[in-house]
Amino acid sequence: MGLGPEGWGYDMLAATGTTVAVATCGFFTGAVLGCLAAAASFSRYVALRASAKAYTTILRGIPDLLVIYLFYFGSSSVISAVAALFGADGFIGAPAFITGALAIGVVSGAYQTEVFRGAVLALPRGEIEAGRAYGMPPLLLFRRIVLPQAARYAIPGIGNVWQLVLKESALISVIGLVELMRQAQIGSGSTRQPFSFYLTAAALYLLITFVSGRGFRLAERRAMRGIRRAV
Repeated sequence: MGLGPEGWGYDMLAATGTTVAVATCGFFTGAVLGCLAAAASFSRYVALRASAKAYTTILRGIPDLLVIYLFYFGSSSVISAVAALFGADGFIGAPAFITGALAIGVVSGAYQTEVFRGAVLALPRGEIEAGRAYGMPPLLLFRRIVLPQAARYAIPGIGNVWQLVLKESALISVIGLVELMRQAQIGSGSTRQPFSFYLTAAALYLLITFVSGRGFRLAERRAMRGIRRAV
């Protein structure tokens, strides 16, 4: 596992960077979808509330690996069909990084929807009613009252979703992305030392988890400054 010409250290570190990159893209994609779905769940329109409910129910009930396959082979079929119109022949695979990030983003968005929804429900109703009584339009009410306070309650749950996304990124190896888990498989197959590679992969995953966990805890403490907590 050295960093020299004969070692696999650089390959494992590069794969770790790919894991962090695809997990980060999927996480922020899920954050956008989660915010939209959470807002829809509070809408006065029945169709929007039903759509948000269907989104969270379906995506949390389907295995993550199945979602990745559906995104990859579905988008590959579309690309192949479009390419056939221009004379191309055969199957054209979709970019593994993009489809993988979108897949785990859609899945994580379902979980983040519930996190954001719970954070909004935890807000004191009096403050929202006071903002409405003051004449604040909905967007201003959201920006000045709902968003700053809901973010405080959402940080712990969002941290848990990040850990989930990080572990889901290992599933993207099935569509050809060389991330940390896939690189460990390649290295163990080439050297016939599976224990060393999988142990190294576990250590790198734990390192990412530890660093990101510390970041979320610091963000939570900073967000909760000046807030009295029940003992």
